[in-house]
Amino acid sequence: MTTGKEEAGPAGLASALVAVGALTSDWLSAFQAVPRELFVPDRIWPGIADGTRQTALVDRAKDPEAWFRAVYSDVPLTTQWDDGRHTGDGLGITPASSSSMPRMVFSMLADLDVREGHRVLEIGTGTGWNAGLLAHRIGGANVLSVEYDADVSKAALRNLRAAGLAPLLLVGDGRPGHADSAPFDRIIATCSVGEVPRAWIEQTRPGGVVVAPWGTDYGGEYIVRLVVGEDRTASGPFTRSSAFMRLRQQRAERPPFGAYLKGQEWPADGVRSVTALAPADVGGWLEQFVIGLHVPGAFWRAERYDDGTYTLWTYSTDTESWASADYEPGVSEYAVAQSGPRRLWDETEAAFRWWEEHGRPGFDRFGLTVDGDGERVWLDSPDNPVPT
Repeated sequence: MTTGKEEAGPAGLASALVAVGALTSDWLSAFQAVPRELFVPDRIWPGIADGTRQTALVDRAKDPEAWFRAVYSDVPLTTQWDDGRHTGDGLGITPASSSSMPRMVFSMLADLDVREGHRVLEIGTGTGWNAGLLAHRIGGANVLSVEYDADVSKAALRNLRAAGLAPLLLVGDGRPGHADSAPFDRIIATCSVGEVPRAWIEQTRPGGVVVAPWGTDYGGEYIVRLVVGEDRTASGPFTRSSAFMRLRQQRAERPPFGAYLKGQEWPADGVRSVTALAPADVGGWLEQFVIGLHVPGAFWRAERYDDGTYTLWTYSTDTESWASADYEPGVSEYAVAQSGPRRLWDETEAAFRWWEEHGRPGFDRFGLTVDGDGERVWLDSPDNPVPT
């Protein structure tokens, strides 16, 4: 993120992006010709550089200098909450559209590796900035962008026209891609998925590339770069950490927490035990990713208390199983309770042990393969799938 000591505006952001290796010489002219400010609405909720939280509303009409600083900071900017239902000044419940963090935008474009003459399908138009950068680089006629939200798409169209750019924009579900315009040389998603739609692979030329944020239901997310083979399978590594809004049709439906204890007081029918694995040790982004690979159909939440302790709850999406693990600073054992046909804390511990036994591999040792049988995450090689 840019700081007050750095030059404000496009030049300062460009310098910061070049310094971290995100903005390379082949994208510099697009950065300069397609200014982010043309693609940011007057009301925004800036995020933070390392995390998923949003800060207070910045309104251009009330504080144009703060708005300008936010636009040219290396942070994501939430532009819509709750699929457009939220209209107040405060934070909504669920961010639904944004201008992505510039460092992530250009890093993903580097992963995409577009060349002159390439045809690109983008899933998730958002504010239109990413589509505009692509249109400047390879020509608007070679860029097709699909956005599910009609109002978001209309705003993106206005932004692109104001910038003198004309990629083709469509409103609709991005999962089926766009068969009438296929094949594409590149497909890029600016929303995260838990399952890569098969159509994206089938509509990409052999040797072409699909770049998308991919994450588990449990948590943790990374950008995957898939290369499509002649047999319409696709495989490739995870390249960097990410935290994108989920493709709307793949959003998880979280059951209400009351569906688990079913009106009983904790621990209800839970079996109690203790563990030496601290709940705090499983909360990192990478740890969540690894646990999610081994513990499908589960999610977590933390119930925090004023004294610094908290309870880590794990729930199965079918509402049949739950586990609680109590964290207390300075102790060596932690109280656990588990209920249902699945022992979710035992599954969590097994996933963590697997990770430790393999040397605590970083995300860059993992990859993904998508084929007719579905998709599999692997460690070091497609021949070494992660057990689930």
